[in-house]
Amino acid sequence: MISQPNRHCTVELQALPSRIGQVRRIVSAQLRYWHLDPLIDRAALGVTELLTNVHLHAQPDKVCTVEIELLLDRLTVSVHDHDPRLPELQVADPTATGGRGLAMVAAVSESWGVRPDGESGKVVWFTLPAPSPAVAAPVLAPYDTLREPTLRHAVDPLDGHRTEHAPARSAVVG
Repeated sequence: MISQPNRHCTVELQALPSRIGQVRRIVSAQLRYWHLDPLIDRAALGVTELLTNVHLHAQPDKVCTVEIELLLDRLTVSVHDHDPRLPELQVADPTATGGRGLAMVAAVSESWGVRPDGESGKVVWFTLPAPSPAVAAPVLAPYDTLREPTLRHAVDPLDGHRTEHAPARSAVVG
């Protein structure tokens, strides 16, 4: 189930590897829709790590909810699950194949944390600074400085007459 009121998106899922990839794509698409493309990689990495932790550690089930919310200049990504045990940031052995998820979330985010959610669950969250709308929008030249292209004159090689040609224009938008 996906709800999208304004600048809020919620996805409920079972944290299985195939679903984690789907949620990563949903988060990426939502951030593109909000014109927050610079945040996509960090948000996708963070949500992947949090969902992987649910898949590997959460008890009694793998059901969770992912929320992304944009308030002013802050994007918050949170994962709610039904396991009351709170995760702790650990220092992984250099040869270990796991145990770096929360450290990666901490490294790519502005802030992160965990809080109990009632008696039978928790919320793990992270924030990313969102560019202000003025920064995110392209900068356009003022109207009075825009100029129409001038016509070019050429001589037609077949008949020697002078012709006027408009400048070439791209058919590709953007």
